[in-house]
Amino acid sequence: MSDLAFFLSLETRVWDALTTGDMASDQALLAPDFLGVYSTGFSDRAEHVGQLANGPSVANYVISQARLLKLGAGQVLLAYRADFTRVGSSTSEAMYVSSIWEERKGLWQNTFSQDSNASDPAPV
Repeated sequence: MSDLAFFLSLETRVWDALTTGDMASDQALLAPDFLGVYSTGFSDRAEHVGQLANGPSVANYVISQARLLKLGAGQVLLAYRADFTRVGSSTSEAMYVSSIWEERKGLWQNTFSQDSNASDPAPV
């Protein structure tokens, strides 16, 4: 398995948690000091996980255009495009995502994520 495939599998598990409403999986993948930067502001791990309190937040998604940048020992940045539909919506959205994954005590966790809205959403 390539490094890109490995980190895409981790990122996919985060998205899968959003589509199933699996708060435990979402929390396990995010570092305790996770920082999210979104168009709505900053988020910590509790807020990211908390969005699933009432169930799934995403109906479906597709990840494409993935790129991996090694930042240092045990640190990578995964960047990609996500096309998705939120639960209860029929409108497709798209964004570019940058996620930093760090290896801590043998476990890879997402420590940072930033989303940038794409100007040309494509149907999912």
